[in-house]
This record gives sequence, C-alpha cells and structure tokens, in this order.
Amino acid sequence: SMGLLDKLIETALRCPTANIEVAGHTDSDGDSNGNMALSEKRAQAVADYLVKAGLPTDRLKAVGYGSTQPVAANDTDEGKAKNRRIDFVVK
Repeated sequence: SMGLLDKLIETALRCPTANIEVAGHTDSDGDSNGNMALSEKRAQAVADYLVKAGLPTDRLKAVGYGSTQPVAANDTDEGKAKNRRIDFVVK
C-alpha cells in the first residue's frame, strides 16, 4: 500500500488546488458504532501518512463510513475483504 500512497502523494503535490477526502470503510462484522470508529481510525492513519510525506493538512479530510457503503456482499470472506478499504475522493 505504501507504494500506492507514495504515487498519490506525487500526483497530489502536482495538483495544489485539489483537496482529498480519505474515506475509510469496513465490512459488516461487529456493531455499527465499532465499525464507524474503526473506519475513522483507518482513514486517519492514511491521512497521517500523507501529511508526514508532505501533503498539507488543510488539503485532507479523513472520514469514516463504517459499513454503510459496501462495494461487495458481506456474506463471503472475499466480499468482506473488498469492503475493508480506503477510498480517495478528489475534490
């Protein structure tokens, strides 16, 4: 993942007016409050990495969505793995 994040940093630094939402997601295992907290921590950890690498804090927003935006069914291990993710939204 670090290689991908480093490429994102290079690109973001070339686009100084772009802001990035770091969106954390989880699978549906566990309760919704726990999943929300986990997704927020996941997003913040990635945002912290980006800031340490040189991206200005004011260009980033870390948001947790818990299990509310699945990209796959949560009834298989494969689907759950796809839902445990970080998305980047450039604004």
